[in-house]
Amino acid sequence: MGSSNEPGSAIVLSVVVPVYNEQDNIEPLLQEIITVIEPFDIGYEVLYVDDCSVDGSEVLLRQLLTRYPRLRVLRHQQRSGQSTAICSGIMAARGEWIVTLDGDGQNPPAEIATLWQHPQRQSEQVGMLAGWRKSRHDDWIKRLSSRIANVVRSSILGDATPDTGCGLKLFQRQLFLGLPYFDHMHRFLPALVRRAGFEVVSVPVAHRSRQRGVSKYGLNNRLWAGLVDLAGVYWLKRRSRITAVEELE
Repeated sequence: MGSSNEPGSAIVLSVVVPVYNEQDNIEPLLQEIITVIEPFDIGYEVLYVDDCSVDGSEVLLRQLLTRYPRLRVLRHQQRSGQSTAICSGIMAARGEWIVTLDGDGQNPPAEIATLWQHPQRQSEQVGMLAGWRKSRHDDWIKRLSSRIANVVRSSILGDATPDTGCGLKLFQRQLFLGLPYFDHMHRFLPALVRRAGFEVVSVPVAHRSRQRGVSKYGLNNRLWAGLVDLAGVYWLKRRSRITAVEELE
């Protein structure tokens, strides 16, 4: 009898990685992910979602498909953004559990084990384990814009999450499918999970500097672009109603 993590076994965990022009990071990151998850002895898959890259990412991903049986690749036909790439991957995923991480290599895949082995992973009250980059290795503009965004967002939404921008998150696929979709939603996942009636646990994780490629985010698309979305999520939160239901017998 084969091991439960052999290709063809039932998928328990799907790792979703959105990428855009990250050809130099794709294979090193994939190798790290596989090295971390293999000891779990579970069925798993790794989904790369290529958001219409214009470098050599598509060619490389096609080549990697022939060498890595756990790899699946989706490609957007037009540039759609990180949130849509994450959503596309989760919609196509076969696992009960989803882990997301950024494709730039700054989220160490070793931290997938930290989330997977966390004692609150299967708590009925906890809907998401969210990575918390306590020590960030980014330039000052990224750190400053994220700090401002986190303070503003937390004060308005009350999501009790110190780092919603961390790409490392673990949750059940079915929960995500019940959340409202909109562009840039990945920045507000903890607030949306709490709106759905679940707790979010922030878990300290490591962070590392970018070794290859260039960042796709700056002040304009990281800080200012979120203001309209923040108002929308606040509206959703104010309109939500979660009511206990009793079935009579």
